[in-house]
Formats: sequence, structure tokens, C-alpha cells
Amino acid sequence: MKATGIVRRIDDLGRVVIPKEIRKTLRIREGDPLEIFTDKDGEVILKKYSPIGELSEFAVQYAETLAKTSGHIACITDKDSVIAVSGAPKREFLDKNISYELEKIMNDKTTWVVKNSTEKRVPIFNNENLDKYYAQVISPIVSEGDTIGSVVLMATDAASQMGDAEVKLAQSAAGFLGKQMEQ
Repeated sequence: MKATGIVRRIDDLGRVVIPKEIRKTLRIREGDPLEIFTDKDGEVILKKYSPIGELSEFAVQYAETLAKTSGHIACITDKDSVIAVSGAPKREFLDKNISYELEKIMNDKTTWVVKNSTEKRVPIFNNENLDKYYAQVISPIVSEGDTIGSVVLMATDAASQMGDAEVKLAQSAAGFLGKQMEQ
């Protein structure tokens, strides 16, 4: 655990304020759910809650199926990081924070598709080299009206272009995962 040197007191209602710098670094916004854990040493651990994280094993299998079916790299994200990937080295994707551009596309709740090789590419991660992977289709996962993640199909070739079949595949996967979260 990393010490920050910041000390906060608990108020009379049992609340403690998480400093703005930490909220910004961890992308915690007003209304975000946090999980609370305790350990045997009496430490309290707050972790940003990911509803789609509950389906992580299922998401891994779904990403593998998407990659095999489409022949492209498939990854599934929650609102903050990649939780499943297939068709590319997992260490390059898993648990990395997604880019602000990808987050914006997810929040718009519309499927994003690269139409030609000259179109602006969306980085998957912040501060990452774009020369290796190219997002071609991004479909938000929406559950009960809230965006909880995305399905991303990628290629390693910038000239690669995906068709309607891949778009429908990503949309179907996102729709299915969203419905699973509602049950």
C-alpha cells in the first residue's frame, strides 16, 4: 500500500472525504460506487466498484469467442480499464486505464466505427503508443440506462477496415453483456 501523507478526520456522521487529488488520479467521480473491504490488521480498503467486473470470467470467455469469430483482437472494458482481451498479449491490455477518448465514446452511448484509414484513431489507453493497435469498432455496454463498459474490436493494421458483420457482432456482444447485468 502506498502512503500519501494525507490525513482526514471522520465527521459526526461517519464520513471521510477522499482528497480531490486522489479522486482525480483514480477517476472517482461524484456518485461512483465504492466497495469497502477490511483486513485482519484493521485496514479499510476502498475500491472503485465495477458492476461488469462481476462478469469477469464470463467476459474473458466472451472476448475469446469474439476474437475467434471476427478474426480480430477483442477486448471488453469496464468504465475504467480493460477486464478481458483475446487475440493479443494480455499483459499489454489487462488492468490498464482506458483513454479519455474511449471513455467519451462510451458515455455517448453510440457505436463508433472507423470508416476509412485516414480517419482519426481512438487510443485505447492514455499515453500509449498508437502504432501497435487500432480500435476499429467500439460499442458501449449499457445496463439499465447507464454505460458500464464497452466492447472493442481492434486490428494491428491501420489500413484494416471492418464491415457491417463486425459492427453487428460488437453491438450484439455489448447488448448481451448489458442484459446480463440487468438480471
